[in-house]
Formats: sequence, C-alpha cells, structure tokens
Amino acid sequence: MPTIDIQRACQTPDIPADAQLTRFAGLALADCPEAEVVLRIVDEAEGRALNRRYRDQDQATNVLSFAADLPPQVDLPLLGDVVICAPVVAREAAEQGKPPENHWAHLVVHGILHLRGHDHISEAQAEAMEALEKRLLHQLGIPDPYAVVG
Repeated sequence: MPTIDIQRACQTPDIPADAQLTRFAGLALADCPEAEVVLRIVDEAEGRALNRRYRDQDQATNVLSFAADLPPQVDLPLLGDVVICAPVVAREAAEQGKPPENHWAHLVVHGILHLRGHDHISEAQAEAMEALEKRLLHQLGIPDPYAVVG
C-alpha cells in the first residue's frame, strides 16, 4: 500500500479526513504499492507564495505538484509532494456546484498523476490525463469532473 504523508497546515471544515485523502491518493497509485507521496494542505497565503515562487503566478491555485528530484544513486520510492490550497478548493467547489469531497478527490488524483508524469500541456496529453482521471474517479462514483454543472 502506498505511503501518504498528510500535512495539514490549514484547517477548514470541508477538508476530508485523512482516511478519505489516502483513499483518493490510492486510486492514482494503485499500481505503485511502494510509492511515497506527501500531501500538504495549505492556506491561501502559502498557496500563493508557492505558486509565485515556482510558477511566477501571484495567486493561490488549487493544486501544485512537485516531483521528487532524487540523485540516481538514491533509490527511494518517493514520488514527490502535492500541495492543495483548501480555500481555493472550497471556493471552486461552490462556484462549480460540486460536492467539496468530489472536488478534493479530483485534485488529489490530478496532483498525483502529475507526479507520475502525466500532463496537460498539449491537447492530446490533456485528453489522455482527463480520461484517466474520469476512469479513476468513476471508481468512487464521482461524475466527470470536467462536465459543466447547471
């Protein structure tokens, strides 16, 4: 079973319990039982600071992924860190009319897929990544996270 180190640097009412977050992460790591991931939940100030420093965007974003950059001689199953900004997730879920738990599941899966090398820079990459996200989330009974609600 993958190891998910959950760091709660922010407390808001809609953040799922550790067991749920671990379950969401496990979906994206089902074929990587030895994998290790840090899942850090942050407030808007930390999310903004990280986004500014690493992406040159002066605003908090919902999820950031930082792949582990280990030297070749270090043989550890650490994939990296996924940072999720709780206030942004809550705001987006409300704006999109989605249950907060569903949005959390999507962003945890999305962030971990980035650690595993998936991306959405090109249209083909985006289509492949979104299809995988939809398949994984369907296992939890969560509808298409990209469908427009309303």
